[in-house]
Amino acid sequence: MIEPPLIRVEGLVKRFGPFTALNGVNLDIYRGEVHALLGDNGAGKSTLIRLLSGFHRPNEGQIFVGGHPVDFRSPRDATRAGIGTVYQELALNPLMSVTRNFFMGRELSVGPKPFGFLRMNEMNRITHNEMIKIGINISDPGQAVGTMSGGQRQTLAIARAIYFGAKVLILDEPTSALGQRQQMEVLKTIVRVRERGDIAIIFITHNELHSKLVADRFTFMALGEVIGRGSNSELAGDEIRRLMSGGTAINDLAFELESARKQV
Repeated sequence: MIEPPLIRVEGLVKRFGPFTALNGVNLDIYRGEVHALLGDNGAGKSTLIRLLSGFHRPNEGQIFVGGHPVDFRSPRDATRAGIGTVYQELALNPLMSVTRNFFMGRELSVGPKPFGFLRMNEMNRITHNEMIKIGINISDPGQAVGTMSGGQRQTLAIARAIYFGAKVLILDEPTSALGQRQQMEVLKTIVRVRERGDIAIIFITHNELHSKLVADRFTFMALGEVIGRGSNSELAGDEIRRLMSGGTAINDLAFELESARKQV
């Protein structure tokens, strides 16, 4: 028996005035998979994830979570439904400790708020254990986040989202601003989360190699529409490059460049 998708998107349309950012997008995301969402700038990827994250509401279409229709009116609604989004600009304070960033706004305390005492030992233990689960051993959870590498910060944000109930992780270009070694840290984290088997990951990236290394399935977008999809085993590198460029073949691009050269 095939398990139903954890998230199903049917016919999503999003307009901003006269501009149609999404035009009838369909998408299925399954538990225990990494689903790469690819496309050039302006393809509609950001609009789609903002709908899934509760920042926007669609003009048409429906989002289903666990088979049930949902109507997200705010990011808080999406979080309650188990959707956690980790953006390029991480919501981390570099001057605060790893633990305080992990629990930001959800601190454990004794006594009535806001006058209670923080249960720092317990929060430190939880932070340390949750980071270890996905491959990062922070010896001192009291250290400032600013002392961590970019890859470790991404892992912290992912671990935080999972601990607070995310069943779907949306990772927005998580390797784009990192060096090669830090990129590998993040890719290893993605693989470890997938191996848990209970989390679905939507991996937004421009990096063909990274998507091929970790993704199980691919969806390609251009101008607000889905132009292709397939599994890792079905798509060769040339096909991935063609679809990432909006469906334009390399030969077509070469012809355009040659025409431009002759006009000079």
